Amino acid sequence: MKKCLFLSLCMVLSVPLAHAQVRVVKSADHKITIDLSGLRQTGDSASQTFFKTLEKDLRLSGWFDPVRGGGEIRLNGTVAPSGGDLKASCQVVRLNDQSVLLSKNYSMQTSQARALAHRMADDIVEAVTGHKGIASMRIALVGNRTGKKELYLCDGDGGSVRQLTGEGRIAICPNWGPDGNSIVYTSFMRNFPDVCRIDLNRNRREMLASYGGLNTGAAVSPDGKDLALILSIDGNPELYIKNIRSGKLTRLTNSPRAAEASPDWSPDGSQLVYASDQSGVGRPQLYIISREGGTPRRISSRGTENIAPDWGPNGLIACASRVGGQYIIAVIQPSSGQTSYLTSDGADYEDPSWAPDGRHIVAARSVNHQSSIYLLDTVSDRPVALLQGSGSWYSPACSPQ
Repeated sequence: MKKCLFLSLCMVLSVPLAHAQVRVVKSADHKITIDLSGLRQTGDSASQTFFKTLEKDLRLSGWFDPVRGGGEIRLNGTVAPSGGDLKASCQVVRLNDQSVLLSKNYSMQTSQARALAHRMADDIVEAVTGHKGIASMRIALVGNRTGKKELYLCDGDGGSVRQLTGEGRIAICPNWGPDGNSIVYTSFMRNFPDVCRIDLNRNRREMLASYGGLNTGAAVSPDGKDLALILSIDGNPELYIKNIRSGKLTRLTNSPRAAEASPDWSPDGSQLVYASDQSGVGRPQLYIISREGGTPRRISSRGTENIAPDWGPNGLIACASRVGGQYIIAVIQPSSGQTSYLTSDGADYEDPSWAPDGRHIVAARSVNHQSSIYLLDTVSDRPVALLQGSGSWYSPACSPQ
């Protein structure tokens, strides 16, 4: 969807692939076998939902291979309903020395069985590996199953899908606020592109940018004070920063013969990455600019196009890179421009979004004009489908936690 947005700003030309040196991210080897047979459950539906969700979460984490019996670590505990709540106990034991890595009790409403499993899965990942889990993250995305492009929200495993907007027109380009409680997006509810924000806690929608012309590509700064966005109030799509409280606008780019798109902040908020075709009409590449302005620095050098950048918590930038007529996911080191490509399976992969663990990427996968949402592991494993069918799904954005 970010690709489509850029193409609406400029004419894209079909050009042959330059002679690019492509380095593919290789698969890792070892997964930790975790024995789940010690987790006792009752036959009620909530407990069964919890167990299935937990097993899937551990598998999707990329760290574990869940088994029944044996294994390097063992999960002991119980899960059962009590009144209107679902209660669970968890003890993770390393079998070679019988050390207890995690011991914790949990309780949530029975209707929140999946959320309870997500929380336990993340605790297990962190206790065993020292790394953050992704089970509790949420994904904002665009779907067209109603016949119109609307915003949706789902869990990190693709479950619990719910519709956020019902504007009946077009809602695209979702991005999360740093607190994980709000989403900014581009709305065509008034027939022209405006930037809006949804407060998920209050279920409230507000307008953030409705200047004359184009208002799109919004991204909230890590401190929550500023909004990076693309505006055409001066006649050409340029990159601006808007202070959310005061409304003050600061223009960062000045490229009258080019179009800018898809800005995103560095983790410390000092810089912005964005796509621009200033190097040639219809050939967008990635540039970094200081939040104070100055001369942009091009960071992409491989692929005929590089678009839809996402600056991850690990300091790396993921983007969709056009290689040989196909979009695949590239990971760029911003200081050096060193580029790695994730292994492709022949489909187009677009709109990458880093998960909060800095290891996984959620992206849109398109085949025969049908788009679905996949989880990509930059360390190991093949792409895993999270959400497919019931129309097409685009523009996934992972929550910050």
